Amino acid sequence: MEKLQNIRIAVDAIVFGYQNSQLYVLLIQQKFGSTNSYWALPGGLVKNDEPLKDAVKRELKEETNVDVDYFEQLFTFGDDVERDPRNRVISVAYFALVDPSKLEIKADSDAEKVQWFKIDEIPKLAFDHNIILKQAVERLKAKLTYEPIGFDLLPKEFLFSELENLYCTILEKEIERRNFRKKILSFGIVEETENYSPIKTGRPAKLFRFNKLKYKELSKEGFHFEIKFA
Repeated sequence: MEKLQNIRIAVDAIVFGYQNSQLYVLLIQQKFGSTNSYWALPGGLVKNDEPLKDAVKRELKEETNVDVDYFEQLFTFGDDVERDPRNRVISVAYFALVDPSKLEIKADSDAEKVQWFKIDEIPKLAFDHNIILKQAVERLKAKLTYEPIGFDLLPKEFLFSELENLYCTILEKEIERRNFRKKILSFGIVEETENYSPIKTGRPAKLFRFNKLKYKELSKEGFHFEIKFA
């Protein structure tokens, strides 16, 4: 007689933030039944009556105090049947983009610490979380070239140079800034405001904002956002 399945379903959250021309990811530190502590992605087991998206939002809130409105499903990780040495666990990973300056992180639930880590200074993580994070970074880089998701990492009003630096940082490529500015502004979805940067360094710099409503309207008409690099 074949044994009944004994598989658990978990969710993991990859939350990217961007500050001071650096890409960050939010990690927690936990103890996994031993004296050793490990850094890991926020996440945990799904409740029996709980939708996956509700589960990832709940786990993130419980462990880091962070609320995220929109998550995108990344991938399901379970081919490695020993990815969690405690049980057979399949994880559905989600990623989100946030502005860290708006968030107050605080460890709670089964998390001992919570911290933003620079993407190039990630420690060895628990389970297969380094693999999950690597795949999330690859998805972020790809989507940045065909969807205006980078604006989710910036403040509501930003310097144009901050948008340029964001693309350079995440894609790890230099851009021709004049052409980049011309291309972005030609889309009609980035507007110059009447406000100036509070940082006083030489000539006052105007702040810009992303018009999400205009982007949605243009998308319905067949507009495609695309940024190409040589």
